[in-house]
Amino acid sequence: MSRLRRESREVLLAYPILCEAYSLVVYRLGRLPASNWLEEVLRGVSLLNPTPEDYFEATKKLSAFSDQKITLFDAVVAVLARRLGAEVWTYDHHFDLMRASVWR
Repeated sequence: MSRLRRESREVLLAYPILCEAYSLVVYRLGRLPASNWLEEVLRGVSLLNPTPEDYFEATKKLSAFSDQKITLFDAVVAVLARRLGAEVWTYDHHFDLMRASVWR
């Protein structure tokens, strides 16, 4: 987090990621920690919605990499990042395969 601040990076968060992450937190830690987490996240990110075209393009990526276990979720993130000229904060090698710009 300090590196994000130091580099003055804006954090973009797609709603599908927010929903998935919230589900993980609520199921593993409970409702109150999840509520606190959500409040903190919403103060520090810019939220965005993938477009229908992003989802369509993501399905093409899945077809192009049919030999890989890439989720639709990850393919949408890669397409969205490419459209916005943003980097994906990940260690998942599938983003490298999909030629997404990655920040580590």
